[in-house]
Amino acid sequence: MRPFTYERAASAAGAAKAASETPGARFLAGGTNLLDLMKLEIERPQHLIDVGRLPLDGIEDTADGGLRIGAMATNTAAASDRRVRTRYPVLAQAILAGASAQLRNKASVGGNLLQRTRCSYFYDPAKPCNKREPGAGCSALGGDARGNAILGASEACVATHPSDMAVALVALGASVETATPAGETRERAVDALHRLPGNTPHVETTLAPGELVTAVVLPPPPAGRQEYRKVRDRASYAGGLFSLALAGGGLALGAVALKPWRAAKAEAALAAGASAAEAAAAELDAARGTGRNDFKITLARRVITDALQGGPAR
Repeated sequence: MRPFTYERAASAAGAAKAASETPGARFLAGGTNLLDLMKLEIERPQHLIDVGRLPLDGIEDTADGGLRIGAMATNTAAASDRRVRTRYPVLAQAILAGASAQLRNKASVGGNLLQRTRCSYFYDPAKPCNKREPGAGCSALGGDARGNAILGASEACVATHPSDMAVALVALGASVETATPAGETRERAVDALHRLPGNTPHVETTLAPGELVTAVVLPPPPAGRQEYRKVRDRASYAGGLFSLALAGGGLALGAVALKPWRAAKAEAALAAGASAAEAAAAELDAARGTGRNDFKITLARRVITDALQGGPAR
């Protein structure tokens, strides 16, 4: 165990300010990802700021007919809320598709968005990884990259983002609220929260140093069908090979890139009158595999087409 200091935050603004002023500081909420990474010595924070007890766990209606979910609400609380289940079923389905009930009981909504990749090479300190050590190289290239990215990847990183919830939020057009070290409140689309790897895969989000996610804000429910589909090797305790969130006219893909992937090309194709198969082809035209994950392109095409045609989930 590496030594670290600890403090319990009294306010969101205070936590953000402390994080920006303290070298090596990290926020701690449910801890379901961070603590595992600390045990493996992949994360080595010098200071932990516990935000888990901040009063940011409420779920409230907004004036425009949407919903505001506090960042410290547990995944279980969000998925089981009556308003989420009835007005945003795709979100409830996505949350329940991720992890186990025990983890959902502890994991926070804000932490779910910011969890780190499950790439096996990232989790193996003996293997070079640009996310752990910039400039070290990407072991997944030419390696066992079966579950890794087919869209938006680079020579520096082919990892994927693991969140199911984030995929549904992107399809719904949700945004995140944050507290900055200066005491200001910012809001941005969930679609703009995560970065593609480029040459800097260790820079994972658009958050400024010390910026703390305080809530997720959902717009009014979209008209039309909502559905979440996830394909994996087994029904539980397995990461996704591909997932899809459909929310009215919104479509997002999971397990295909280092961020939840807004399927803007497919959306545009459908709006122009394209068939489901044509829309899937338009979105996946730029998809590239690395050998062992080539099958994901065919898998994605079939699931997108079937979902858009209204076929039963399998």
